[in-house]
Amino acid sequence: MADVAPLYARIQNDLTAARRAQDKDALLVLGTLLAEIRNRELDSTAPLTDADIVDVVRKGIKRRRESQEMYHSGGRAELAAREADEATRLETYLPPAVSDDEVRAAVRAAIAAGASQLGAVMGKVLPQFKGRADGSVISAIAKSELAQQ
Repeated sequence: MADVAPLYARIQNDLTAARRAQDKDALLVLGTLLAEIRNRELDSTAPLTDADIVDVVRKGIKRRRESQEMYHSGGRAELAAREADEATRLETYLPPAVSDDEVRAAVRAAIAAGASQLGAVMGKVLPQFKGRADGSVISAIAKSELAQQ
């Protein structure tokens, strides 16, 4: 990476620290994350930004949460716990989440600006919270606010 995003540099530094501490769990998670980031970079024509890296982190968390659910339903508690631990480690690389009240205020502003359907509201609100709020949370709030109209 020519222009190294600050988040990428932080992940690399954490990987180096994990190597020094011989933390095998952290090495596995961070090594996998860096490989996923590099793959995303190869697919991209422009250097990755922190927002792009956050997207990769979110996908990694989602994948681990899905695996955790499958392991729980299969009676493999030890593997489910490992997936939960990995997801928790990855969450440290996400920006601070926004509160539901902030999302609700943005949804109400979009509705006041004339958005009367879910797609229009989501189109206006989602970019404001990219990487800081889950789309399903925004969608649920938007649906409840539209139902009150």
